[in-house]
Amino acid sequence: MAIKIFSAACTGIDGFLVDVEVDISKGLPNFTIVGLGDTAVKESKERVRTAIINSGFEFPVGRITVNLAPASIKKEGAVFDLPIALGILLASSQINYSDIDRFVFMGELSLSGGLRPIKGILPIILEAMEKGIKDFIVPSENIKECMITNDIRAFPFDDLNQITHFLNYRDVLPYSQDFNDEDIEELDYSFDDVIGQESVKRILEVSAGGFHNILLYGPPGSGKTMLAKRMPSILPYLSYEESLEVTKIYSVSGNLSKEEGLIRKRPFRSPHHSISKTALVGGGRELKIGEITLAHNGVLFLDEILEFDKSILELLRQPLEDGKINITRLTGSVTYPANFIFMASLNPCPCGYYLSQSSVKQCICNYNERKRYLERLSGPLLDRVDLFSFVPPLKYDDIKGKNTYKSSKEIKERIQKVREVQVERFKGSGIKYNSEMKGEYIERFCRLNEECSYMLKAVYEKYGLSTRAYYKILKVSRTIADLNGNKDIKKEDIIEAIQYRRFVKDII
Repeated sequence: MAIKIFSAACTGIDGFLVDVEVDISKGLPNFTIVGLGDTAVKESKERVRTAIINSGFEFPVGRITVNLAPASIKKEGAVFDLPIALGILLASSQINYSDIDRFVFMGELSLSGGLRPIKGILPIILEAMEKGIKDFIVPSENIKECMITNDIRAFPFDDLNQITHFLNYRDVLPYSQDFNDEDIEELDYSFDDVIGQESVKRILEVSAGGFHNILLYGPPGSGKTMLAKRMPSILPYLSYEESLEVTKIYSVSGNLSKEEGLIRKRPFRSPHHSISKTALVGGGRELKIGEITLAHNGVLFLDEILEFDKSILELLRQPLEDGKINITRLTGSVTYPANFIFMASLNPCPCGYYLSQSSVKQCICNYNERKRYLERLSGPLLDRVDLFSFVPPLKYDDIKGKNTYKSSKEIKERIQKVREVQVERFKGSGIKYNSEMKGEYIERFCRLNEECSYMLKAVYEKYGLSTRAYYKILKVSRTIADLNGNKDIKKEDIIEAIQYRRFVKDII
């Protein structure tokens, strides 16, 4: 009779349950694994055989067949080592346990029988909970990741012998953890460290308030990178659902440390300009997660964006519009979430000192050189940026002065209130932020009076704005109105939003 044990695997960032069926029959010694497994799954035969022997058990002589069902879905990784080993021990009557179907077993085996951590446990836990399963046997190093709620019972173990002992005697209690709902986020950087640049801090506040994309430009040393790195300190707190999304992504990608449970901090990703296409957007033979997905619900910052390959930057156009990335390769197809604040910084010219306002460091670039340099950013990509801000170099008196703008803590409190307004505004619509509004929601929540409409019409016609840029001004105006405590969009909100559409191309 075949033994069936529950295990699970991941496809994309979602988990799915797998039935590991083990049958031992008479015949010439043979060990076969079927069920559309990848190379790591097929190689588990040798790991399982050696781990069983080195754990003090006998490896049965006969025809061993292991089926991973459903057979139509590709299985990846070494997560099935443990359930295969236990299935063989149960089928050969070396251990006995009648209530095996209440557990989901996951783990990679070392040759000595030790249990190694695996990737993607969190989405597996969530999927199993939906199916009514609450008991899990997991590697000890994965236990923090499992404890997303007190509703599950997770049993951490270090090796195969501990698990067989538990199944025989049931003498281990599930791991428990006290949950603290208070925010435990520690700020690595704060606006308190930044002197001056009040106008830039304001535009970053608007960006964080409505999740708007932003581009900073200015001469070298003006503080573009310093300001960008402090963006996470003012972003609204992750909701529980957003924390689950982010943690699932980092779990599947293998970026979750063994000491880390549910991620509370918003991601901030800043890849180097030498990054490849696959590393940025994801893909490859194994359909790996890229930087834009690791930045989901957080910030993707491209410092010195003009140093990136133009063909790589163009890959961002579709994710910036849809908030997700669809990857199709010969090995399969997957959709990853990619809803992030896109931040970028650049120098306004090749030498960097155009608009520096300095009599010593003057720009040596001519008009055509500046134009060619800035044309590395295409019009369609720029059209997806909501806010543009010039970061001027500080004067000596500014450096010696004190920081007069609000602290990160004060800004974050204001933005959190704005976030709560948006949650209430878009309840039940699937929209989280003002920047995500489309169609009827723009018409409903971005209504303009006659004066505002006339002014926006004049700007639209004078500067030849695209339809996308027009709607971005409306959405930014909605966020500014929220920050100002205005129920309706007022003239000053529109004027401020229009100012944020200026870019260095317009003032060459």
